[in-house]
Amino acid sequence: MKIESEIEKVSSFQHLEMLANQVVEGFISGMHKSPFHGFSAEFAEHKVYNAGESTKHIDWKLFAKTDRLYTKRFEEETNLRCHLIVDNSSSMHYPELKSNQPFYEKKIGFAVLASAVLMNILKKQRDAVGLSVFSDTYEYYAPEKGSDRHHRMLLNKLEQLLEQPKVKKSTDTITYLHQIAEKMHRRSMIILFTDMLQSEEDEKLFNALQHLKHNKHKVVLFHVIDDKTELKFDFDNTPRKFIDLESGEEVSIFADNVIEEYEKRAEEYFKRLALICAKNQIKYVPVNVGDSFEKILTTYLVEKQNFG
Repeated sequence: MKIESEIEKVSSFQHLEMLANQVVEGFISGMHKSPFHGFSAEFAEHKVYNAGESTKHIDWKLFAKTDRLYTKRFEEETNLRCHLIVDNSSSMHYPELKSNQPFYEKKIGFAVLASAVLMNILKKQRDAVGLSVFSDTYEYYAPEKGSDRHHRMLLNKLEQLLEQPKVKKSTDTITYLHQIAEKMHRRSMIILFTDMLQSEEDEKLFNALQHLKHNKHKVVLFHVIDDKTELKFDFDNTPRKFIDLESGEEVSIFADNVIEEYEKRAEEYFKRLALICAKNQIKYVPVNVGDSFEKILTTYLVEKQNFG
């Protein structure tokens, strides 16, 4: 075992954890400008007092500062179970990054950092988190837990996903959504990061998403895309060879010859996905790899408030 490679692993692991923490801290500090008046910079250690609860643990000092009643949290409290699902198929390892681009401007990098950000906020709120990873196989599963050791194990797994896959891995979304649904026994919030590049017909996808909703789970689907090229097909008109990352199939075209038809079909597909999710009462949120993580955190907080 080379000590240099181990040090590199540790430092990159800390990098992800530190980056996630910076995103969350920045978001919390800006919350006073947002509509989440029920939260404060100290929300990680407190919860809103509900009428009828014991007044024993009310934080009166915080009441004096905020004019709101909060009770102190305790280590063993778990209000929410959250299961993160990450699509690790080859198409998620797009686009190829230049040397000066941060890892989260690739789809898998964005999904990994977004997952780490949500794990950070779940940890702050003493909530339990689990993780599933799929591609052409069910690569990884960890049930929902809240311990530090579990949190670090999941961060370590997320780090591993940033490596470019050595082989072409297709997406079998339908099969593995069904398998993940079978594992979810206790009511949870399920958050899925995927580019939804799969060839199955709508009805099969509808059934898989419906299955994920069983046992009254709340499901949020973050549709991760590179907006510039995958939705708008923004390429210059030099002849290009396009390669399917999952099948290896190649096609040579001029972008101008297909852009109109491509954008029309892409828009239709996005609308169809949104409709399928709406029918299943699933929160559908398209996210672009170039965007900030505010949309991820805002969606999470709204959906948690609605979880009940």
